[in-house]
Amino acid sequence: MIPLSVLDLSPITAGSDAAQSFRNTMDLARLSERLGYRRFWLAEHHGMPGIASAATSVLIGYVAGGTSTIRVGAGGIMLPNHSPLVIAEQFGTLESLYPGRIDLGLGRAPGSDQATARALRRNLATDPDAFPQDVLELMAYFEGTTPIRAVPGAGLKVPIWILGSSLFGAQVAAALGLPYAFASHFAPAAMMHAIELYRSKFKPSAQCEKPYVMLGYNVFAADTDEEARVLVTSMQQAFVNLRSGRPTTLQPPIAGYENHLAPHERLMLDEVLSCSAIGSPQTVREQLTDFIARTGADEIIIASMIYDHRARMRSYEIAAEVMREA
Repeated sequence: MIPLSVLDLSPITAGSDAAQSFRNTMDLARLSERLGYRRFWLAEHHGMPGIASAATSVLIGYVAGGTSTIRVGAGGIMLPNHSPLVIAEQFGTLESLYPGRIDLGLGRAPGSDQATARALRRNLATDPDAFPQDVLELMAYFEGTTPIRAVPGAGLKVPIWILGSSLFGAQVAAALGLPYAFASHFAPAAMMHAIELYRSKFKPSAQCEKPYVMLGYNVFAADTDEEARVLVTSMQQAFVNLRSGRPTTLQPPIAGYENHLAPHERLMLDEVLSCSAIGSPQTVREQLTDFIARTGADEIIIASMIYDHRARMRSYEIAAEVMREA
């Protein structure tokens, strides 16, 4: 059985707030630890009414402090938004507090719209193609090979991952010999090409002797197929609203939601959510094992953007159960 991990965005549901989202995140992290998930990752997004994980490093510390064995990390930190030195200090602090449990996944997208990105960086002069150099600078702070020292950070071993949804990240991860996490849970189009490119171009490094691919995958699991198809409509609404320029909090599910969509919206959802398992335990088992066989993934990180907290917890329980049985 390959490892399963959890990707959480601390979703803010309609009628709720960030404080409740954080309590739900802690519930999910503790459940994930009990169920044997390998990692619990949080992602940096900004200006999104339905996502509370903007201060990702702070939330990682909160989750790590409330658990004891599961790895906790960023999936990921959007490095162009930050000084590499600041990230080295933040994750050096986390590794010092929770040794051997912290992961640092790095992406090059802003995790926001252009106006928010400008507010984050004060200007957009930062060249996104400078991402590989920023990664190397960050690695050098951990290695302690620069005149400027990250304290804490220098000399600490914080595993670095490269995240991506295109071929660019695959090339960076391969060239630097780092593990690679592909965002197939929302941008699956280039997945197979990116995996092939990463594996074929991979150069062994001190961190990674051979390629290691983790793939994002949506799971909307329930006791019946019908119930699961209703649960997924909250995520469907979120994508339609986001692509329409009106992002919202995570909305309650709507039975038959797809029947009211325009053809282009249904086509968009079919593409965006193509790497998903939606259904009963048996259905999820079949879809998940088929995905693993097709991609040869070394690890799967599961996202379940489900409105009802108890239903969300149950979805992760089912995913863990079917993988143990498989």
